[in-house]
Amino acid sequence: MKRRTVLSFTAATFVALSTQSALGQETHPETGEPLAENQTFSYRLLDQFPTLDPALNEETAGFHAIRQLFEALVSQDAEGNIIPGVAESWENTDYTTWTFTLREDARWSNGDPVTTEDFIYSWRRAVDPATASPYAWYIELSSIENAAEILAGEADPETLGVEAVDERTLRVNLTQPLPFFPSIVTYATFMPVHRATVEEHGDNWTAPENMVSNGAYVLEEVALNERWSATKNPEYWDADSVIIEEITGVIINDVNQALTRWEADEFDHLEPLPAGSFPRLQEQYPDEATSISRLCSYYYQFNQRPDAHPALQNPDVRRALSLAVDRDVIVDQILQGGQLAAYNFIHADTAGFTVPEIDYASMTQAERDAEAAELIAAAGYGPDGEPLEFELIYNTSESHRQIATVISQMWKQKLGVDITLTNYEWTTYLDLRKAGNFDLARSGWCADYNEGSTFTKILRTDHENNDGKYSNPEVDAILDTVLTSEDPNAGYAEIERILAADMGMIPIYHYANTFLLDATIKGWPYGNAENNWYVKDFYRVAEE
Repeated sequence: MKRRTVLSFTAATFVALSTQSALGQETHPETGEPLAENQTFSYRLLDQFPTLDPALNEETAGFHAIRQLFEALVSQDAEGNIIPGVAESWENTDYTTWTFTLREDARWSNGDPVTTEDFIYSWRRAVDPATASPYAWYIELSSIENAAEILAGEADPETLGVEAVDERTLRVNLTQPLPFFPSIVTYATFMPVHRATVEEHGDNWTAPENMVSNGAYVLEEVALNERWSATKNPEYWDADSVIIEEITGVIINDVNQALTRWEADEFDHLEPLPAGSFPRLQEQYPDEATSISRLCSYYYQFNQRPDAHPALQNPDVRRALSLAVDRDVIVDQILQGGQLAAYNFIHADTAGFTVPEIDYASMTQAERDAEAAELIAAAGYGPDGEPLEFELIYNTSESHRQIATVISQMWKQKLGVDITLTNYEWTTYLDLRKAGNFDLARSGWCADYNEGSTFTKILRTDHENNDGKYSNPEVDAILDTVLTSEDPNAGYAEIERILAADMGMIPIYHYANTFLLDATIKGWPYGNAENNWYVKDFYRVAEE
């Protein structure tokens, strides 16, 4: 076990520790474990999150932070089950009308009560085209009445199908039955924001000196590209049960440097681990190194816009590139953390989903390589044809670099394709992908909720996150009806077969979550496959 020798993070930590010096003499109210004096939690981030505005968030790092600062109607437990959040209960009529009852003691960090109007304002704001939320489509996906019309500019945000029965009763009307609707509203887009604060401070409302939030923690500091921190919110309705006093996120772009600093006890949680390091770290730190399934898929997008590289408009070229990727090399020799080779998009462990038969998944790699060479030659490219060159972009990460380097070598050796590798910092990389300034792009998609549509939705022709602009009318037609079909899994399986026939992307692997967590931190949700963790449920035990 790693011994903890460093206890300090920021000046606020010392304040927190001095105000609870007796805590080390206490025990956990449920488990009886002795609690440490140092009730802080710190973790590593790869990149600076672009925003802390729930309506503007579209990526994982921001959601990890937002989840600590804001609370949705419902939350998740350690197994990923839906539990009460601001709403203490809910009910539905035929899965089309959902009624949530808000708890009476829910408060904003300034003491204001959290009411149904806060949710109505926030959801209308998120779906309003004027807000330019990159996740506005998520409101439409939830099937709330008039969401699609509002996004299309055909209806006013005030017509969104959500109403206040009274200050504590929120009614949501859907256009179709959605049994998993509560799972959808756990995401940041559906979290409430404090209207008076937003209207007073505009774009600067998320600054630490301005932010009013309703979660278990309040924002203390954001040091760009260095760290962020938050402290316990005394106004939170369940503050008496919150044990961790302070959260610190430390931004370290280099994962090997991050590992060195974790081993020096500078922070508690490191995710992901350096590629290929898990077997060694598991042996060295058996109580702290973990690999569990995570509902994310790693893939390469093709730019299929009309003005993109003409060779990528050819499905045979796309198929050749995909076939030539030896996924077993990626997961077994590079990553070595329990990841699964992927030949389809939806993560294999998604609830209710069974991976369909995909033709090239059952082939040997030698068979794939042979077909790839035939296809690239028939298309007029390769060693005996026209030279073929692509640029592959990825966000700065040693793991992404290693994978891209190995795959580019596979393409060069097997197909004669030359690849230029270019890395960018996170925000620039997102902007380039969004603008279509790439040939191929490293991509990853993590589940917003545990159901197949959380993956397939981004395959729709006009979807906000379909950066490669993959388009197939058959896929769009299935997506129009799959949520109300008697057997959604059959629809998802058909989408996967169509996607493989088009080779609309290159699935590479399904994630496993490999991480290091200090053994004194307890309460981690190991059974939550979405990797949604809530620091309010953590606590630090005293070292023996």
